[in-house]
Amino acid sequence: MVSWFELKREKSFIGGVWVEADSGASIEVIDPATGEIIGTVPNGGARDARRAIGAAKTAFEAWSCTTADHRSKVLRRLSTCILDHQDALAELLTREQGKPLAEARLEVGASAAYILWFAEEARRIYGDIIPSPWPDRRITVTKEPVGVVGAITPWNFPSSMLARKIGPALAAGCTVVAKPATQTPYSALAYGVLAEQAGVPSGVINVLTGSAREIGGEMTGSPDVAKITFTGSTEVGKLLLRQSADTVKKVSMELGGNAPFIVFDDADLERAIGGAIAAKFRNSGQTCICTNRLYVQAGIYDRFLERFAAAAANLTVGSGLESGITQGPLIDRSAVEKVEQIVADACTKGARIVLGGARRDPDSLFFPPTILADARPNMRCTQEEIFGPLAPVYKFETEDEVIKLANDTEYGLACYFYSRDLSRTYRVSEKLKYGLVGVNEGLITTEVAPFGGVKQSGLGTEGSKYGIADFLNIKYTCVGGI
Repeated sequence: MVSWFELKREKSFIGGVWVEADSGASIEVIDPATGEIIGTVPNGGARDARRAIGAAKTAFEAWSCTTADHRSKVLRRLSTCILDHQDALAELLTREQGKPLAEARLEVGASAAYILWFAEEARRIYGDIIPSPWPDRRITVTKEPVGVVGAITPWNFPSSMLARKIGPALAAGCTVVAKPATQTPYSALAYGVLAEQAGVPSGVINVLTGSAREIGGEMTGSPDVAKITFTGSTEVGKLLLRQSADTVKKVSMELGGNAPFIVFDDADLERAIGGAIAAKFRNSGQTCICTNRLYVQAGIYDRFLERFAAAAANLTVGSGLESGITQGPLIDRSAVEKVEQIVADACTKGARIVLGGARRDPDSLFFPPTILADARPNMRCTQEEIFGPLAPVYKFETEDEVIKLANDTEYGLACYFYSRDLSRTYRVSEKLKYGLVGVNEGLITTEVAPFGGVKQSGLGTEGSKYGIADFLNIKYTCVGGI
């Protein structure tokens, strides 16, 4: 069995070759739990990006002509390679990102599941024969790969977010230039190792580390890149959209969130508390679909708050590599400071700290599970994406009131609500303006279901049978003279 260290690569993977940055510069990668430097990676720039795009363009000529069955088999081998190294990949992920090892292992498993799902979808890219309005002509519709795909991934799920982009791209017949976050490059670079093991042809998967500004600018500006797929902040997503306009690229954007979590009086209280813990504190609250605002109806507000605080107090904070840890560190100092500022803002405006609220060690990146009672709309925690283990709890009276509050945000990614009233289940689900709705469930993501938001939470869909569409062009062919 290989170790995490054997999967760690400190070079970019371009055209099937492990290379340094053109400039020779490098970036240090820090373990957020200990502050230790665990290695370096190339600080690539525009010239490196052009090289990677060129390799992907060359590889596309042959890869796009392969059969769906062939691409399916290659992706199946890649999925198997991920599972064969699941423990080592999980440890590598935990060391660079900080999440508990159990969570990291689940993420790696999800990565394999996405790759396997799209291995199967490769053989289901169907076209159509349309009845012709002309007796001497035939109309067919076929689907073709868009071309080279620029994939930009975040630090919070460095393995599964890349799998969710590589899977459909390769299944469709596209090639990929991937740019992982500089905080967590090793999980993405490991795909280069796995691609070699799985027999993915050179240049089909390229992984490039370095300057987001330079590499992203080269991707969006290059006429040889047909599509950009990005997961990250709404601010950066808007920039990439603007930059992609001049070359009229296809774009998929999975951006920020501000998920409401609604608990009605008739909810199963224990189920709601379990769902709130999972939806809020997974990955230390650093997920785009995690609970950002908890709305609890007045009749059960006090009971919910008491039991929710008791459940959160049982979470164990520490290094993700230690046994029994359920919450790791935040990714960096600025992330911790943002949570502290949001807590301070809420407290000055009338919120009450029920649990946590401050770091024990001011020099560490560990922030305890924190619950605020009596949250109000004028607080930063209401409109901003928190991205940390902070749960503000709001009291509401009526269904109409909470729907209005829940929808009062520029975001529209995920939302959750708990109720045992069947009619309310349908009524509220239809009125919430979000791309994902969890009813009596706090964890709802799966490779078989679509993932994508509305409003300023993004464009397009990932996962499921719908997730491959954005990697394909539709071609209409009319044959006459028959």
